[in-house]
Amino acid sequence: MKAVNFFRIISILLGIVGLTLIIPIITAFVLGEKNMILPFLIPMLVSLVLVPIINIPFRKQKINLSIRSSFVVVAGAWVSASLFGAVPLYLSGAFASFTDCVFESFSGFTTTGATICNDVEALPRCINLWRCQTHWLGGMGIVTLTVALLPLLGVGGFQLIKAETTGPEKGKVTAKITTTAKAMWIIYSVLTVIELVLLKICGMDFVDALSHAFATLGTGGFSTRNASIGGFNSVAIETIITIFMFLAGINFSLFYYIFRRNFKEVQENSELKAYTWITIIVILAITLFTLPNYHNFWTSLRYSSFQTVSLLTTTGFATADFETWPYAAQFFCFLLFFIGGCSGSTAGGVKVVRWVVLSKQVGNEVKRMLHPHGIFNIRLNNNVGRKDVVFNIAAFTSVYVILILITVFAGTLVGLDLFSSLGGALSTVGNVGPGFGQLGPSHTMAEIPAALKWWYCFAMCAGRLELYTMLIFFMPSYWRK
Repeated sequence: MKAVNFFRIISILLGIVGLTLIIPIITAFVLGEKNMILPFLIPMLVSLVLVPIINIPFRKQKINLSIRSSFVVVAGAWVSASLFGAVPLYLSGAFASFTDCVFESFSGFTTTGATICNDVEALPRCINLWRCQTHWLGGMGIVTLTVALLPLLGVGGFQLIKAETTGPEKGKVTAKITTTAKAMWIIYSVLTVIELVLLKICGMDFVDALSHAFATLGTGGFSTRNASIGGFNSVAIETIITIFMFLAGINFSLFYYIFRRNFKEVQENSELKAYTWITIIVILAITLFTLPNYHNFWTSLRYSSFQTVSLLTTTGFATADFETWPYAAQFFCFLLFFIGGCSGSTAGGVKVVRWVVLSKQVGNEVKRMLHPHGIFNIRLNNNVGRKDVVFNIAAFTSVYVILILITVFAGTLVGLDLFSSLGGALSTVGNVGPGFGQLGPSHTMAEIPAALKWWYCFAMCAGRLELYTMLIFFMPSYWRK
């Protein structure tokens, strides 16, 4: 891949992200936070100026991307966007160091939601809005947005989206990948607007409603309150956010099928069925085990349902500290860290479909022991699945576990206890947000050493890009021609 093509694509992407800085700029102006305008205006203007400077001299050259170069572009896009997103945070002076700004931005764009802020309510409101906005941009995917807006990237666009989107099966819901990307972003935007309106009706002011709509649909978890969603103490707000977190954890292709009235695709979707049943079962289990804490079924159901959906979709919002719950309830919370939402959603984690395939494969192996000459296939969505998907998922799960273990080790090297290190690893690699112990829901990442923050940035980005897009650069075979 020619270096000039790489920088052309990155400059266009940063120009698009830079253009979205107009939202916090307008917010700063309206709310009277005039000293916050320049920290956003400077990077916005720089990004917009760079687009013509880099692209006009080469405008007649067509951008062609190979499979190999698509990984470079996607990885470079996410790292560049996250570093760019740290610039206004750094220029604002609201954070202690550049490392903290980078960590917060990576956590935002990767929709992890782990924060180094001990007092988010002390931050300027436009800064809080930008933090939540990074979730929204990263949720559906900044590369997907670029492909949707620029037919210029139609060549190789499918490879870009494959390298960015989540799940073992990646395809088009429409004939053209640019049309698919546009459809996903339109659905994403419509859901965001609906939630924004509902939150506003339920008592949030416009900036808080927009911030939390961004964070919910992006399954991120940044909030404008120190107590997260619990700070609003509103059943209505919690209910709306629970519903939209659940929706954000569903494969967005299914919303397109609903719009097209292709209900059969939705009804037969194996992953959606499993996702729904996991949600129901865990909610009921945690409700049962937390009854001694709340002494009321409906109160227990209120907190358990919110926390279950928040952790399953890797959003990370909180209305209660689950580390104060009985150990049996904590076990189910711990279990959710390993699952994640659906493929093709904005949620992180291993993804429900992978667990569905692995469980079906285990069942087939048991049947094969009883019937050695039998032929057993894995059926997904009422169709026979490809056999190579099982190997793909087994490999992914192995790599996922290895990265978790390495990240646990990194935590212990800087003095975190083993349980806190495990919580931090599951949180960052799975893009969940809260962890356990010293990194639990009532704590922040502020006190961890800078070296671990930088490693967590890598872990968050690797987790968001389904591991291989980042890890492939460490494999000697990638560099061989």
